[in-house]
Amino acid sequence: MSDPIVPRNNAMAVAASALKAQQSRMRVIAENIANAESTATVAGGQPYRRQIPVFEARNVDGATGVTLAQVRPDMSDFRSEYDPSHPAANAEGYVLRPNVNSLVEAMDMREAQRAYEANLNVIETARAMDSRILELLKK
Repeated sequence: MSDPIVPRNNAMAVAASALKAQQSRMRVIAENIANAESTATVAGGQPYRRQIPVFEARNVDGATGVTLAQVRPDMSDFRSEYDPSHPAANAEGYVLRPNVNSLVEAMDMREAQRAYEANLNVIETARAMDSRILELLKK
């Protein structure tokens, strides 16, 4: 059993798991943005397929945190563009483009940044509370 005077602070552990998950999410989003205009390497081939991060709850020091469980492909349709001179064009002259919408990715990135910042604030607040408790116990 824990000492009732010194509370166990799971908030930092939970927030740290969320920081790591959001960092992974930002990496996936950055990869999507970097490949938004890529095409297939062979005629009629498939271009880059957008990736989607999938999170799941996990136990963190007796509390519920989060982790990146997997990154799965977005199975929505590719965009097609008529460009018969392109090396990746199919027999009809169409080039498949990635199913990545840069605007959606930018919004997802901003959301991930805000979540990261919020969890960073949780850690800073928990540290400040711990410091204040230590100061009170010294008196």
